[in-house]
Amino acid sequence: MICGVFFAAAQADIVQPAPLVSVASQDAFFNQLKALCGKAFGGKVSVDTAKTDGFSGPLVMHVRRCSDTQLQIPFHVGDDHSRTWIISKTGSGLSLKHDHREEDGNYAASTMYGGHTQDAGWENVQSFPADPYSKALFVKSGIPQSNSNIWQMFIYPQQFSYRLVREGREFRVDFDLTNPVAAPPAPWGYAD
Repeated sequence: MICGVFFAAAQADIVQPAPLVSVASQDAFFNQLKALCGKAFGGKVSVDTAKTDGFSGPLVMHVRRCSDTQLQIPFHVGDDHSRTWIISKTGSGLSLKHDHREEDGNYAASTMYGGHTQDAGWENVQSFPADPYSKALFVKSGIPQSNSNIWQMFIYPQQFSYRLVREGREFRVDFDLTNPVAAPPAPWGYAD
């Protein structure tokens, strides 16, 4: 009990919470995406070395919700509204998570996988190698080859790109930032 009393007393003396620190290149990248908040953009698959099924129909990214520490970007594939990219400032870099939902809003079996930056990256490019949670999920799901996944995001004045790369596999979708499109409905599991 003495430890609990000491901890409570120590918390009472804190005037400000610890700052969420980051590096300039990651802040610039995050802020460029945040500047698109509320806008949606059409895209197309530009590289797919495995010819993935399920990416036909209109592809739309929607920079939907933005705060100083998190961006929620649904990635709509036709009438499939199951995917949301979540980019978060962590104090030791940026995290990318893939929130996958079923049509009823429940979490898909494979959700919240992603990665964390391991270096400063650049103001236009950040890389997210698979994190430990994702690697364990991939092994459990029977796709251990995904343990070497690296997701990359590129943002330039005219184009945003989402890329997945690993040995023997590359997938990239490019979005035209010069031509906003109508915002799609809320992604599954989210409310407007």
